[in-house]
Amino acid sequence: MSGYELPVGTCVDMCPAAERAQREKERRLHRFEVAPGCRGHRPRADPQRAVKEYSRPAAGKIRPPPSQLRPPSVLLATVRYLASEVVERTDASRAEVASFVADRLRAVRLDLALQGAGDVEAALVLEAALAVLLAVVARLGPSTAHGPADPMLLQAQVQEGFGSLRRCYALGAGPYPRQATFQGLFLLYNLGSVEALHEILQLPTALRSCPALRTALAVDSAFREGNTARLFRLLRTLPYLQSCAVRCHVGRARRGALARLARALSTPKGQTLPLGFMVHLLALDGPKEARDLCQAHGLPLDGQERVVFLRGHYTEEGLPPAGTCQVLVGNKLGGRTLEEVVTAEEEDEAVDRPKSAA
Repeated sequence: MSGYELPVGTCVDMCPAAERAQREKERRLHRFEVAPGCRGHRPRADPQRAVKEYSRPAAGKIRPPPSQLRPPSVLLATVRYLASEVVERTDASRAEVASFVADRLRAVRLDLALQGAGDVEAALVLEAALAVLLAVVARLGPSTAHGPADPMLLQAQVQEGFGSLRRCYALGAGPYPRQATFQGLFLLYNLGSVEALHEILQLPTALRSCPALRTALAVDSAFREGNTARLFRLLRTLPYLQSCAVRCHVGRARRGALARLARALSTPKGQTLPLGFMVHLLALDGPKEARDLCQAHGLPLDGQERVVFLRGHYTEEGLPPAGTCQVLVGNKLGGRTLEEVVTAEEEDEAVDRPKSAA
């Protein structure tokens, strides 16, 4: 509608009271949202735990009033709640957590799109939401047994999150102190994609010169070239969020490296290689993971310490082993909480910002 101005949300709760009442009545509360002691016949919503669920906008549907939309400050507080209180839950599977968090973050993005938020505050919400989603997906791992979490839907939502944030960067005036980091995350999540690389190379030279983007470009280059030693050396040095973004490509990179080793070393009588070398080269989490990786690709072992490369034995079936990725991802939290990582400003913000032409 010409001249129509988007409203600004006025809801101060993570979930509007009307939705809480409706979902109580329809018994659609998630167990994460139920008030303590009310899980019996008629569960009650806890206003401090209930989070607005995603509802697909329908053609012709009346826009929600401001009272049903959360302003950017509440949206940011909602994302922080999900990061601190839901993602870290130990009484639920990672699949259940991922399914819940992804849905609620999708609702966050929709609330933001339906109101007239400023570019900078919108970027802050989108950055935080995307960071939480990347961490949740990385913790889930690229497994086929996700239960309630649909891997394809999660992947689509990550890409949707990148799309919303990158459009915000492109259309707004900024400043966006974390743009280089999140443009780098986009490239790392889409490692090896010609389209993603092309989009990054279209960014201003000053932005591409930032350390976060230079590192992402170096990782992408090593991945494309099949330079295993350089790739995993770079992956070891990535911060936590960057490691979460690239997590989905680790299994494929290790498989490619193992295939190259098999082509180079396999003989009719067999050549052996220490598993310790494999652990170091591929940043594996220990000898057991190295043994599992080799056996999953048909390579026999010589005792517990060496792998044998026999001609014709290397095989690839199904998805590459996901691995636990403690070295490459999990250990990089360094005692911090996910909320601290998500809400942190750039450690070297003054260095990472594009330099002026002065």
